[in-house]
This record gives sequence, structure tokens and C-alpha cells, in this order.
Amino acid sequence: MPATSGPGSVVRFALLSGLSVEVLEKLEAIRREHDDLDRTLQDPEVLADHKKVRVLSVKKSALAPVARAVAEFEKLAREVEDLKEVASGSDRELASMAKSELSEVSDRARSIIRSAIRDLVNAEDAKVGAVILEIRGGTGGDEAALWCRDLLEMYTKYATRKGWKFELLDFVPETDAGGIRSAVANVRGDGVWSELAFEAGVHSVKRVPATEAAGRIHTSTATVAVLPEPEEIDVKIDWANEVEEFATRAQGPGGQNVNKVETAWQIHHKPSGIIIKMMEAKSQQQNRDRARRLLLTRLYEFERQKQHAQRSEARKSQIRGGDRSEKIRTYRWKEGIVADERLPGEYQLRDIMSGDLSRLMHDLLEQETAKRIAEL
Repeated sequence: MPATSGPGSVVRFALLSGLSVEVLEKLEAIRREHDDLDRTLQDPEVLADHKKVRVLSVKKSALAPVARAVAEFEKLAREVEDLKEVASGSDRELASMAKSELSEVSDRARSIIRSAIRDLVNAEDAKVGAVILEIRGGTGGDEAALWCRDLLEMYTKYATRKGWKFELLDFVPETDAGGIRSAVANVRGDGVWSELAFEAGVHSVKRVPATEAAGRIHTSTATVAVLPEPEEIDVKIDWANEVEEFATRAQGPGGQNVNKVETAWQIHHKPSGIIIKMMEAKSQQQNRDRARRLLLTRLYEFERQKQHAQRSEARKSQIRGGDRSEKIRTYRWKEGIVADERLPGEYQLRDIMSGDLSRLMHDLLEQETAKRIAEL
């Protein structure tokens, strides 16, 4: 554990916990990172930068459970060593008392460090405090557009329940049936990536469309992508030489201009070929800021996926990725249930669509945590 403990102590801690020395060293590294963040957040220069304070505070909050558990485990581990010494002493009465306490203290120490392991395997995810959520209509025509709208409302309600900030960045309506073609939102808050990362993939709905006269059940889909929003330092862009950006007029469905003022903003990142047009906000400055943030996020995701492909599957420390072409969940209107492809159980449709995804998210997190612990 800590450097002052020495190699012998690390081995004894490992024997008590049942964990490897390498895992214990990872836990100690997280505690040091937490303490470093705590000191940084007390720096007057850092405190003056509200954006930096917010980012560092989210990271510190994510690491805090591990740091506390490691400190408590060390305290109990030393108590175990003291009790063992007393139990082997010549004073029979004290030795008997020590032996009776030894089992209880050892069990508490192991329970605490196991809890820390659960936090360890999810620590990288928990440090991401903002994501870009993209929802796009898939197969199914007008019904797919309606389904896309329903999913957007579901996530908006869930964000409200969680106390997350939900900011709609881009919204393309489908006027024929009242649905939407696509929507892009920025979601911020504690645990936002840990949970919403599970949503990446194809969401399939089986129901009778409003336009179906014969009452037949149709299958429609919408695609959800969830990207961790990076800090600007994560992605380097030469804005002067690599980017073309300019104001333009916003357009509605069919291409008609919705206003005569150039409030929309378009960005072309030449090296990647990415083009972004943002027009949802009423002011040009807001659309410019949103377009830049979305460009940073997409470039960050591109680099992350490239690195992911180059590294072995045994890599444990990276945040998880999601195959956007994979069907992850089916919403069955007639039966009133939701079936997630990754889980054995079923969930109440009315709860899910009203924004109560808490049980579903809990089960997904439990499954992922168990998988990661097994891989340590």
C-alpha cells in the first residue's frame, strides 16, 4: 500500500485481503490521485477558474469512495496485525479477547477492500462528468421518427430524476408525423457516463403505428450514440489552419430558411472531413460554441476508437466503448415490457418510458462490475 509501509507490509496486506499486490498498488495510486486533486482544488489560481473547478471536482468525487476505503482498510489491517501479536502473547486473557476480535476485524477489512475494488473498476467511467447523447431515427419511416422522439423524452425525464443538466444542442424535426429525425444533447452530472454509456446501440420498438389502419405490429428502430465529452486539453485543434467556420442561415425541413438572420454556425474540420452545422440556439455565438464543443467530442471519440482498435482486448483501464450497430434493447408495447439483450430479466415499459431507468441501470452496472472484477 503506502510507500512507508515497505514491501513486507504490502505482502501482508495482500494476504489479508486475498488480492494481488498489483491490485493493491492500483488502489493506493487512486488514493494518491484523490489527495493530489484535493490539494489542487485548494490552489487560489485553480479556484478562480470555475470550469476547471467543476471538472476536477467531478474527478475527485469519483475517486473519493476508493480513497476512503483504502484508508479504512489500512487502519483495520494494522489493527489485525496488532491483534495477532496480542493473541500469540503469554497473557491468556488478553490473547483470548484478541482471538475473538480477530475474525470480526479481518472480515470487516476484507469487506471494505472488496467494496473499494468495485469502485476501482468503475473509477475511470465515474470521472467523466459530461457526455454527448445522439439519437437518430432508423428503419421504420414516420414511426421511427416518432420512436426517436419518445427516446429523447425518456432520456430527458431520466436526467431530471438524476439531477443531471440536459442541454439540447441540435434538433431536426420530422414535420409529417410529429416525430424527429435526430437530436443531439449535452448531459452533465455525477455518474452520467457510467450509466448512459450502456445506451449506445440500436433501440428497437414493436408496436402498432398510429398510421397503421389494420392494427398490425411493426418494428421500428432508433440509434443511440453516447460519447464522453472531453476537456479541451484532450483534443488538439489548430483552429486557424485546420478549421473553416462561418455563419449561415438556419434551415427547416425541406430546406426552407426559418429566419433571415445568419444565426446558424457551420464548421469544417479539414483533416478529418467532419462538418458540423449548429442552428438550434437563437444566437450565433451560442451556435458557434455548441458546434465547437461537438467537434471536440467527435474528434475525441475518433481518436479513442482508433486507439481502442490498436490495443489488446485485455486492456482494463480504458472506458468502455459501444458498437453502435448492435441491438441492445427491445421495447414491446403489446406486452408492456422492455427486454435488454444483455440481461436475463424484463422491465416494465411504463416505468422505463416515464424515465425510471434506475433498476435497469443498476442491473447493467452490477453485471459490468462483476465482469471487470473477474478480469483483474
